[in-house]
Amino acid sequence: MKFVDEAKIYIKAGHGGRGCVSFRREKFVPRGGPDGGDGGKGGDIFFRTDQSHRTLLDLKYQQHHVAKNGGHGSGNNRTGKSSSDLEIVVPVGTILKDAETQEVLTDLSEVGQIYVAARGGIGGKGNAHFATSTHQTPRFAQEGMEGEERWIKLELKLLADVGIIGFPNAGKSTFISRVSAAKPKIADYPFTTLMPHLGVVKYSDHKSFVLADIPGLISGAHQGLGMGIQFLRHVERTSLLLHIIDISMEPNDNTWSNFAAINKELGYYNPQLLEKPQIVTLNKIDLPFVRERVKKEVALFKKKRIILHPFSAVTGEGIQEILNNIITILNQAKH
Repeated sequence: MKFVDEAKIYIKAGHGGRGCVSFRREKFVPRGGPDGGDGGKGGDIFFRTDQSHRTLLDLKYQQHHVAKNGGHGSGNNRTGKSSSDLEIVVPVGTILKDAETQEVLTDLSEVGQIYVAARGGIGGKGNAHFATSTHQTPRFAQEGMEGEERWIKLELKLLADVGIIGFPNAGKSTFISRVSAAKPKIADYPFTTLMPHLGVVKYSDHKSFVLADIPGLISGAHQGLGMGIQFLRHVERTSLLLHIIDISMEPNDNTWSNFAAINKELGYYNPQLLEKPQIVTLNKIDLPFVRERVKKEVALFKKKRIILHPFSAVTGEGIQEILNNIITILNQAKH
């Protein structure tokens, strides 16, 4: 399934039905009064979140959503039928914005949450409402009110506790596949991960958290290089960033320069991301030449007052310590 996290749609609620101009026409009632009924209400358009939806793909290709109009009133004081509302189902974590003003209308961050984005018009009153002692035969009625219409921009931000960041091929997908049931594509070439993946990590019988694997960044991503920064919105909701570093590709690769480069891209995208706590890790210590450099790299980060956690996503060495730290920070964030 293609992952789509942005869409722009047009919504139009139903118009209210027209009021009726009618007079009683019955045998033995020569001068029946007005009996025109009211028009029915037009349908509303509302959004509802559901866990069965993971992307905005459906809305990407169905851009126009129009609710039905209310029925017109009729004689004998019969009210027109009100139209049913139109429901649009979206994933949990969808933000609705006015496409013209960019105003945030609502943040649908809970399962089953409902937001009415366009209200249907009220039906017009029939001529029975306008009869008075001095005007007993009104020959007019109200038109129904128009329904609301607007262009809506939808943005999906995944709901996860921990966002995994790092360069391509740092081992992010391998890590999430090892600690959760998520099965992202894993291969030895850059940009294997083309869309975010969520994985639920069961830490103990009573504790679990959600990981989000974000496609890899590269230097210059904020300028559109590589995969760009199109998926970084998905780590904006997280409480914690898990930064995975890989120095196995180049002999002279520097762990600190990798760390600084990724954080530089985060800052370009949203400086507030730099305020999130990070657990910084060094992957692939199962490789001999990486293990030889571990002590040196750990000491360098210690001078910067940052704890570097060496681990191997392939063998599992060091992963439990990382999970322990994640739980500790998440618990602190809740209090």
